[in-house]
Amino acid sequence: SEPITRIECHTDTIYNITFNFDGSLLATSSKDKKLRIINPRDGSVVHEGQGHAGTKACRVMFTGKNRLFTTGFSKMSERQYAIWDAEDLTKPLKMEMIDTASGVLFPFFDSNTNMVYLAGKGDGNIRYYELVEDRPYCFYLDEYKSSAPQRGLGMLPKRAVDVTHCEVMRYYKLHQKGLVEPIGFKVPRKSELFQEDLFPPCMGDQPSLTAEEWISGTNKDPISISLKDGFVATEKAAFVAPEKKASEEESVPKGEKELLKAYHDMKAEIKRLEEKLATANIRIRQLEQQ
Repeated sequence: SEPITRIECHTDTIYNITFNFDGSLLATSSKDKKLRIINPRDGSVVHEGQGHAGTKACRVMFTGKNRLFTTGFSKMSERQYAIWDAEDLTKPLKMEMIDTASGVLFPFFDSNTNMVYLAGKGDGNIRYYELVEDRPYCFYLDEYKSSAPQRGLGMLPKRAVDVTHCEVMRYYKLHQKGLVEPIGFKVPRKSELFQEDLFPPCMGDQPSLTAEEWISGTNKDPISISLKDGFVATEKAAFVAPEKKASEEESVPKGEKELLKAYHDMKAEIKRLEEKLATANIRIRQLEQQ
């Protein structure tokens, strides 16, 4: 099938792509040290700004309608996090140094508790922070510590947590030798009743839009569910791929004239792509010299 649109605004390697909550925008971080907010339907850049100054990988995610959270490095290779106003990327609302370790920090956001978890590749700890709307925008809470370094971390959906034991988040930690360890974050409470302040309605397993509705420009927040009576997966219709319509370009050339025309068209396309590649290589060399 043909792509809906092509996003070609990046001049260097893309490190990270993340959608906002209703799918109307996506944010990217790139090797050119820029943060971009893009309209995914037409590929246009809505906002753009300079991100972290370091040369190592930067990560970005939406933490609200008008908030971005990034992790990256300073010019001195110090690990940092930053909070941005999605409407103005000229400078961060807050940027703070974390430590001088070398591993890339992976951020995870829990929208129900407004908490951000930071896990570094090669680290044994997981830091967690609470985000607020006003200054100072972010509060350090605590950290999970372990002597075993992690190769990666995966966050489970909120509907997978154990609400009877006040488990607010669960991760799967990948160890160096391939072992996968579940890690649960729990709030210490004696009551066995459902804690509505810890478990507000969370994102369910049903889409709020079809692909056709999204392509047409419709935006809608995710469908929320309550975990009070536990999560029960909904029955989903079997996916049926749409039939691919044969286009004029996909038809097989017939006869000598059509074959000759197809040959020349292909040569012209190859030449165009070679010129585009040469331009991109020149741009990359210019950026490397800066």
